[in-house]
Amino acid sequence: MQPRFRETAFMRGVAQLSQLPEDAGVEIAFAGRSNAGKSSALNALCGRKALARVGRTPGRTQEINLFSLPPAEHWRLVDLPGYGFAKVSAGKRAEWDQLLGAYLRTRQNLIGLVLIMDIRRPLTDLDRQLLEWVPLERCRLHCVLTKADKLSRQEADRQLRKAHGELEVMGVEATLQTFSSLKNQGVDDLRGLLGDWLVDHESD
Repeated sequence: MQPRFRETAFMRGVAQLSQLPEDAGVEIAFAGRSNAGKSSALNALCGRKALARVGRTPGRTQEINLFSLPPAEHWRLVDLPGYGFAKVSAGKRAEWDQLLGAYLRTRQNLIGLVLIMDIRRPLTDLDRQLLEWVPLERCRLHCVLTKADKLSRQEADRQLRKAHGELEVMGVEATLQTFSSLKNQGVDDLRGLLGDWLVDHESD
């Protein structure tokens, strides 16, 4: 049973963990800094222009947004609040971070996290902080280095190798890829990998 990403549909947005659906089924979450291109990557993955909100101002995803992923009724994609956006109050940033961290630490049906990072600035201090919240013993990690069209192929490959090396030093096991929503680069690779995650989980 393969996921039909183009049929992904918005379910609900929640501002508190208590508003989430029952902790059952299967969820794959997307996280990233507010200006890393997370919403654009999610839209490209699903072949939809406005599934996730893309704004001129970073930091628009202020809730946890859940999407159903056919054909399985229990598959969901989860768009987590962007983090690290400076032009909001310290209180609001702390609120988002608390929501984000609590989701990652406590959600038992989370089988994978897609960490979205700008290829020009991967693994910032905030990205590293987020990784400390991820239960890597039961949750797969895939790092997507977006905006690859901003660099030459050679420089993009160098950044990919550098990020892979830094994750190894941190003791973090992950898969990585380059990505460009503008050029539709890496979209099929991401679909294939997430499909494998879901199929592998169903066969366990």
